[in-house]
Amino acid sequence: MPRRTTIAVGVGVAALAALGLALYGSGLLPGNTGGAPQPCAGAAPALARVDASAKGAVAGMQALPQARPAPEIRFKGPDGAETSLGDLRGRLLLVNLWATWCAPCKAEMPALDRLQAQLGGPDFTVVAINVDTRNLDKPPDWLKQAGIHDLAFYADPGGRVLPAIQRDTQSPGLPTTLLIDAQGCTLGVMKGPAAWSSPDGLALIRAALGRVS
Repeated sequence: MPRRTTIAVGVGVAALAALGLALYGSGLLPGNTGGAPQPCAGAAPALARVDASAKGAVAGMQALPQARPAPEIRFKGPDGAETSLGDLRGRLLLVNLWATWCAPCKAEMPALDRLQAQLGGPDFTVVAINVDTRNLDKPPDWLKQAGIHDLAFYADPGGRVLPAIQRDTQSPGLPTTLLIDAQGCTLGVMKGPAAWSSPDGLALIRAALGRVS
């Protein structure tokens, strides 16, 4: 009886080992993607174009080694209703976080406004999200005083967006800007201000859109 038990256990272990090898080879073990397509695999060509175009006035744009899904953030749209990056999917997004207490943010806002005026449309938009949590009348008033006309006003008075973006980008300060493709994949991150309406800035956005001459 002990010998039969030993043989049975041995056969059982061998069968489990064979099953394990089969599962490993097919990629079905937990934690193994099995060659499943990555959600942002199709962004590779745009990612390469962004990397090649991040120079001059926008050299600080850090193209990611591999595109990844943009963070899930919710904020208030121009009409005051809650919206999200997912709701804006379908066009290239330049998502910029700014605040009235951030001098570099305010300094680059006219350039973002000009960028929106020049290239904004059905396939591209600038999403400038104000992250002030006090004196909530101040940001829209400041935009009017600064002559910012083409940027829609997005805001996060609840203070949820800034920490979420900081965790995603490892960028502790403002302004922080993400370049997100039409499928919702982050292509690059800019930590700090940039001359977005400069020839270099326009070339970067056109490259991300595939408008390369």
